[in-house]
Amino acid sequence: MTVERALPTPEAHDLIDLTRDLIAKEVAPRAAGDESAGRFPREVFTTLGATGLLGLPYPSEYGGADQPYEVYLQVVEELAAGWLAVGLGLSVHTLSCFPVAAFGSDEQRAELLPDMVGGELLGAYCLSEPASGSDAAALTTRAVAGPDGYTVDGVKAWITHGGVADFYMLMARTGDKGARGISCLRVPSGLEGLTYGVPEHKMGMRSSPTTQVRFDSVRLPQSALVGAEGEGFRIAMAALDGGRLGIAACAVGVAQAAFDAAVAYAGERRQFGSRIIDFQGIGFMLADMATQIAAARALYLEAARLRDAGRPYGTKAAMAKLFATDMCMKVTTDAVQVLGGYGYVEDFPVERYMREAKVLQIVEGTNQIQRLVISRALTPESRR
Repeated sequence: MTVERALPTPEAHDLIDLTRDLIAKEVAPRAAGDESAGRFPREVFTTLGATGLLGLPYPSEYGGADQPYEVYLQVVEELAAGWLAVGLGLSVHTLSCFPVAAFGSDEQRAELLPDMVGGELLGAYCLSEPASGSDAAALTTRAVAGPDGYTVDGVKAWITHGGVADFYMLMARTGDKGARGISCLRVPSGLEGLTYGVPEHKMGMRSSPTTQVRFDSVRLPQSALVGAEGEGFRIAMAALDGGRLGIAACAVGVAQAAFDAAVAYAGERRQFGSRIIDFQGIGFMLADMATQIAAARALYLEAARLRDAGRPYGTKAAMAKLFATDMCMKVTTDAVQVLGGYGYVEDFPVERYMREAKVLQIVEGTNQIQRLVISRALTPESRR
C-alpha cells in the first residue's frame, strides 16, 4: 500500500517520489538476497549520496538539502520499508554527521561536511562499549592530549558500519570520570592502530556489519576534536535525540512493509470458501495493525515538527522511539501469524521483518531507557 503523505512542499513530494523509485530499482530487488548472504550494500549508499539523500537535513552550503526533519524522517521510513539495513544505515550516517554540523567550527564544517553528506564517505557512531551501553557516561576509552594532538586507547562495541565506514564519530574520555570528562573526536578510517572485531552474528540486519572498533595508540591531530573538550556527552545526547526519531521512522517503515505483506496475503488466501481477510479474527487484527502504524507515524512526525521549530523535543523523541519500536515488534509478529506457516519460512519476507524489528527496541537507547527518560520528564521540577 502506498502511504499518502502530507508533505510541506512540492520539493518534498519530489523527494519521496525519487526515494520510492530508487527503492523499486536499486533497493528492494536485492534486499532478501543480500540479507541472506550477509553482503553490505555499500554502492547503495553511494547512490543515496549521488541523489542527495545522505544529507537531507543539513545546510545546502555544505552539500546538504536544507530539508526539515519532518521530510528527512519520511525518507528514512520509505527506505526502511524497502530494506532496514539501508534505512537504518542512513539514520546512523546522519547521526554521525550531526556533531560536526551542530558543534564543529566553521572550518570543520566547510572542510568535512561536503564529503560526509555528499556520498563520498560513510559514517559510524562510536559511543557504546563492552561494559557501558545504557550507562554511556561510564565509558572508558581514553584520548590523552599531547603537544601534537591525542592518543586514543580503548574498545567500542556494537558499532553499525564497523569496518566499512570511512569515519568514526568517537566519544572518548579526556578528563575525569563522569559525563563532564568526555569529548567528541572525528576519526578517519585507515589509521595505524585502528582495527575491527569480527562482525557479530545477528538475528537480523545481517547485511549491515556490527563490530567492535578497537583503538590501540591511535594518533589524532588536535583538529580531530569536535566542540570543546568535555562537551562530548552533551553532543552525544543531542545526537541521540535525533537518532531516536530515525529509529522510530525505521520501525514504522518495517511495520508498514509487514502490514502490506499481510494484507496482500489475506486478500488472496482462501479458507472455508472465503478470503481470510473477510474473517473477523483476521480483519480485526489487520485493523489494529493499521491503526498502530498510523499512530506511531503521527507521533514521530509531531516530534520532528517540534525539532524543526527549534522547540524541546527530547521527551517526545523518546516517546516516539518507544511506541514505534514496540508497535513494530507486535505488528511484525502479527504479520507472521496472518501468514501462518508461510510466515515462518524465508520464501516470504515477514519472518525477516520480525527478526529485524527486535533490534529496534534496543538500539539508540533501549526501550527501558526511553521509559526512564519519559518518566523523569514527568516530575514537577523537570516541567519547571
